[in-house]
Amino acid sequence: MKKVLIMILAVFLGNQAYAQSDDPVVMKVNGREVLRSEFAYLYRRDCATQSQPLTAKKYAEQFVNRKLKVLAAERAGLDTGFVFRKQQENYRIQLMQLQLPGRALIDSLALRLYANQQTNVGRVQVAQIFRRLPQNITPHRLHAEEQRMDSIYRALSSQPDADFTGWVKQYSDDQRPLWIDRVQTTTEFGDVAFSLPKGSYSAPFFTAEGLHILKVIDKDELPRGKSKENLAGQLWRSNTQYAGLESVAENLKAECRYTPDQVGLNELLSKGETSQTLFLLGEHPYNGAMFKRFAASYPQALKRQLDAFTTKSLLDYASRNLVNDNPDTHYALLEYREDQLATEMTDREIGQPTVDDRAGLATYFKFHKSDYKWDSPRYKGAVLHCADKKTAKAAKKMLKKLPWAEWESILQKTLNASGEEKVQIESGLFAEGDNKYIDKLVFKKGDFTSDKSKPFTIAVGRKEKAPDSYTEVLDAVRKDYQNYLSTRWIEHLKESGKVEINQEVLKTVNNL
Repeated sequence: MKKVLIMILAVFLGNQAYAQSDDPVVMKVNGREVLRSEFAYLYRRDCATQSQPLTAKKYAEQFVNRKLKVLAAERAGLDTGFVFRKQQENYRIQLMQLQLPGRALIDSLALRLYANQQTNVGRVQVAQIFRRLPQNITPHRLHAEEQRMDSIYRALSSQPDADFTGWVKQYSDDQRPLWIDRVQTTTEFGDVAFSLPKGSYSAPFFTAEGLHILKVIDKDELPRGKSKENLAGQLWRSNTQYAGLESVAENLKAECRYTPDQVGLNELLSKGETSQTLFLLGEHPYNGAMFKRFAASYPQALKRQLDAFTTKSLLDYASRNLVNDNPDTHYALLEYREDQLATEMTDREIGQPTVDDRAGLATYFKFHKSDYKWDSPRYKGAVLHCADKKTAKAAKKMLKKLPWAEWESILQKTLNASGEEKVQIESGLFAEGDNKYIDKLVFKKGDFTSDKSKPFTIAVGRKEKAPDSYTEVLDAVRKDYQNYLSTRWIEHLKESGKVEINQEVLKTVNNL
């Protein structure tokens, strides 16, 4: 494992590449170049949210760490999974909605649809059989999950009166019935949920989160004013609402260099299908096979299908080019992508492994025990509410000889074994103010009145100034342990990588 190489590159008169470029390279991370514009975009955006912004030099340290995590995620193949790619596409579509030409027309069309009640503006309550798919799912597991959901769907289809709730309990990763509206859900999920009649269920379908089979339990019409603002966004994304967008598409044709191929178009309109090119957008051909796939999800007359296919193709092409033509849009997409990868890789390397790492947590606590001393003592024990004095005395004597974790189960097996609850226990780690009985009996503060059915209240346990085990301060230890492992992981990434920073270019970021 080689040591980290941080090369400070000086810009001198002979370096024409840096001197002449409007957007010079500010750093290289494992050979990948980072332009000044990318670094400046993120630096300024993050500075805007901080009361005391970092200098560009200090921020560069955080920036490098993030890039190293992203590159590690790419090496692990996290950027190739179906779920990850679907998330990126959904975000791209959302980002484009407010930027494409024709937004005013879309808004006016949404208002018209709203006024005419041509779209569902209510809420729906759904239950679902849901299989969560991780971003790094293997093709083998993805195929297995698809087969399982298809099998469940076939079983439901053959048993119309089957108990859907039972299938949910047995197979679903999310068993909550949900009320949703268009604001609260993704396009894919909402399109299915809002299109189903009450009491019916869907075929299996994908979203960025996983695989779903939905059942609509109930529908509720909302006041119209609460749903109007959602329709414009639906129109941009929906595969079923192209009517009225033709004028938007017409305005985009020149910008997208739309070139029709009359031979292919004529064959499609006369025969209903073709394998030939229908039109070009820029240099990219759109052919009959692409149209066929689109038409399968858009049941309309042939001419309407062709108009809708052309409209959607123009909107998609324009949105992709907008990314290339607008640096801020490009970097917003890049930031979203890299944040997803860095977060997923960190969770994979640090978060998930430490959840059940009892040995690691215990060892870390052992060497850092002094960090977890309490400002004031805690009482580790229990409050016992007893039916009589004899029971209280027997319980106290019994528990003092047993491990704290076994107290509750032992009382149930002994003093409460007859079915009559002679003693009730409240165990835990109590600070002053946590429990009125402990406050009075242990910390000699406050007062309480015992329950008439169990008038004898005693405390069993001991005061402690610091925790004995990491389990008593689990959240704090886990957080610190993860930070420790994260620091070591970053050090490893740096030691096994190569970072080159052009300090002269970095200095210019503050002046842009």
